[in-house]
Amino acid sequence: MSRSHLVGKLIAPLAASLFASLAFAHPSLVSSIPADKSQVAAPAVIELKFSEKLMLPFSAASLIMTGMPGMPNHGAMKVSASVAGASDGKSLVVTPAQALAPGFYRVEYRVVSSDTHPVSGSMTFQVK
Repeated sequence: MSRSHLVGKLIAPLAASLFASLAFAHPSLVSSIPADKSQVAAPAVIELKFSEKLMLPFSAASLIMTGMPGMPNHGAMKVSASVAGASDGKSLVVTPAQALAPGFYRVEYRVVSSDTHPVSGSMTFQVK
């Protein structure tokens, strides 16, 4: 068996497994500003950074107020906000239409990357 044939036999399975892992990769939330489960002053924007480039026409996010201080029976309310992609192609930027009042918030997202599989999730934060 020639040396190049042996090298080919060793490299081919490695390359195939690498390609397979890339083909089945899904975007995951890497970080957010504000951080998940944090207490912050009212943010002007909320940024969600993902592990890979997003297909922005198929990706979205919603901002929801889930609780208000002093109102234990406060139901979840959608907050008016715009959503745009950041220049890095891996981030969604949620901009509330008005300053956020003190309370508890959840950002729900549904993103799609080049593998075309949608991934949904959420993160929460509290405005002091």
